Amino acid sequence: QGHLVHSGGGSVQAGGSLRLSCKAVGYTYSMYCMAWFRQRPGKEREEVASIDTDFSRKYADSVKGRFTISPNDGERTLTLQMNDLRPDDSAMYYCAADSSGGSSTGCRPYDVWGQGTQVTVSS
Repeated sequence: QGHLVHSGGGSVQAGGSLRLSCKAVGYTYSMYCMAWFRQRPGKEREEVASIDTDFSRKYADSVKGRFTISPNDGERTLTLQMNDLRPDDSAMYYCAADSSGGSSTGCRPYDVWGQGTQVTVSS
């Protein structure tokens, strides 16, 4: 099944940029059916960006045009480039994967999760 190891994150001022990375260790499928989630204090976890079986990307409305999800099959990493950060982007960010590699109808529920990395944006 493998596991996901985070790197990146940290603190930045509003308008700044951060890059999150998630390395798939022992994960045998291509880098799709993967996603980034975040959980802000007192709020439910939300999906921020994802890659489907056809490598199409989907973004939450709140991050469109600012965040970019990118898979690197050779390095087995999934990155989230975050630009023009805002204070309400502050959250714990998690990468997730469907370890089945999806099906003919699309991705299955994510069943492998990284340990999370904190992003803090100050105004």
